[in-house]
Amino acid sequence: MMPPGVSPDTLAASTAQMMRKTSRQVPQSRGLAITSIGVGVGTSIATWLLLLPLGLEQSQLTARIVFLGAVVIASLVVTAACWPALRALALSVRSSRELAAGNVVKARLQAAHSRESAWTTLGMMLTVWCVLAVVELLTVNNNAVQQTFFNWTIIQASWFEIAKAIRINLLIAVIAQALVLVFGLVLALARLLPGAGARPLRFLAIGYIDTFRAIPTIIVIYLVGFGLPIAQVPLLRNLPDLAYPILAITLSFSAYTAELYRSAIESVHPSQSAAARSLGLSYAQTMRLVVIPQALRRIVPPLLSGFIGLQKDSALVSVVGVIDAFNQAKIYSSYYFNLSAVTTVSLLFIIITIPQTQLVEYLIRRGRGNS
Repeated sequence: MMPPGVSPDTLAASTAQMMRKTSRQVPQSRGLAITSIGVGVGTSIATWLLLLPLGLEQSQLTARIVFLGAVVIASLVVTAACWPALRALALSVRSSRELAAGNVVKARLQAAHSRESAWTTLGMMLTVWCVLAVVELLTVNNNAVQQTFFNWTIIQASWFEIAKAIRINLLIAVIAQALVLVFGLVLALARLLPGAGARPLRFLAIGYIDTFRAIPTIIVIYLVGFGLPIAQVPLLRNLPDLAYPILAITLSFSAYTAELYRSAIESVHPSQSAAARSLGLSYAQTMRLVVIPQALRRIVPPLLSGFIGLQKDSALVSVVGVIDAFNQAKIYSSYYFNLSAVTTVSLLFIIITIPQTQLVEYLIRRGRGNS
């Protein structure tokens, strides 16, 4: 029924205007779908053009057949990854039909699914291009990069001695981390001491933390590793060789760990300390029994992340002549005039570090779930 006082022409014009506004509210996905199809087809062609010559260059017939088979499989996989782009185009057409029929909600839903499928193809194609770039890097200049960094013969010859030497890095990291946990907590507590009488200790702790956070760790290791034996400092001149880099790493990383402790302690709500003091606990008892236990639960993931960084920085002890994994790899690199042994060190650190990073991620996720 037409509203009174409204002509049919006016009603038709307002209806058409409303339909135009509604159509603008539905994001168009046709262009993105077509773009994803083009990128997918282009990536498939690029896969053939880049990998096929590598297979034909293989001198041995068996290697050539295997490589060409791998090229065919890779190209088929890349071509199959274009399927979401085709689905995106079909959903885009369906969205236009729903919009023409006046089903705005369904049109929006189909357009959203279309964009998601298109972005899926674009994401996979970007991954393929990254892989192709790595393959091109490894095979450029007659496989020069591969022979320089990934020479399997040198890796086989060096990995056992490097694996034995990496125990030095792990020993340094474990001992230094134990010392850092204790000394960092002492620094944090000294910085947080209340009252005017503790002001000199607070200034001393702040000065230490700011100083050692400003000096690169490698410089601290160099100064301690060479300076203390030269200076013949009493009680420090007859230490074992590993003690000096451990001491240097402890001095450096304690400053960073102290700030982690401080932020965790300050994150505990002041009401906890107030409640403990109202029950008659002293400041030391409040920190030991109430505040620090709560802070430690919050600081475990950052501490583990710091331990991972300390473990990697243990390779810096090579500057003072400690035969760790890195120095052992440099010996092999000098002998063979090749860096594949250093790649072996990198792979060993990756194998050691990745489980620890996953543990940190698990603890962070669990902490979020508990909160």
